[in-house]
Amino acid sequence: MRVPGQTLWRPGAAPVVDLLRECLAVSYKSVLTRDECEIFTDRVYAAREHWIENFGGAQFTLGRAWYTDLEQDREDDYFARAEESNALVERVAPGLQQRMYDLIGTVLGHYVDQREGWCGPGVHVFVPNGDVGRRGGDVHFDTEGLSDEQLDARAPAISCILMLQPPESGGGLRVWDQIYEGPSTRSAGSEDWLRPPVPPPSVRSATAAYQTGDLVVIDSYRLHQILPFGGALDRVSVTAHAVWTGQRWEVWF
Repeated sequence: MRVPGQTLWRPGAAPVVDLLRECLAVSYKSVLTRDECEIFTDRVYAAREHWIENFGGAQFTLGRAWYTDLEQDREDDYFARAEESNALVERVAPGLQQRMYDLIGTVLGHYVDQREGWCGPGVHVFVPNGDVGRRGGDVHFDTEGLSDEQLDARAPAISCILMLQPPESGGGLRVWDQIYEGPSTRSAGSEDWLRPPVPPPSVRSATAAYQTGDLVVIDSYRLHQILPFGGALDRVSVTAHAVWTGQRWEVWF
């Protein structure tokens, strides 16, 4: 039995948007083989000099991420260097972005496009001794990249995380039965909605635990948090977001 807003369900062939009306998250097991993940991870580490440091070294990206540049006043860099960022990811990890586009299109059951002028799927590296590793990530919604018009219309949007290298312990994604109800424009105080407090225990939640090669998809409007993790391994994942424009799904990081 599936309990809406509570049970994590590993799906069959139904489009993920339909599944996310009932489930907090959808987990697809082993969409990449362990060998593929190791190859991509090795390539990411071989390109360490190209990693972008964020939040004092708590996390790094290969390829630019909109929310990290936004929160660190680097918005101009993000758009000015988007083409460079995509070329870098393709050079370092050939085929990785295309694999993400293919996977997102498969789970959506629909053709997807690169969001024009934005960075494509990129790699997140969270280190064990950083803030996320020690205490967990911010409790947040993934609505920063949505336009005012998309927020106002509550355009369907998803966040997709592909695990290349899970940490030795912990590091799952906790998802709450709480949907973004904040302002539809970037008005004063909107940041408070993006980073709300941890909900009380009365709000149902579930944790998606990753293994190597697993893909987890959530509704971008749903509250979530990366849990703390331990051990010596970094948490290395590929992330992309997608939004329905009314005609097509557009993907960015």
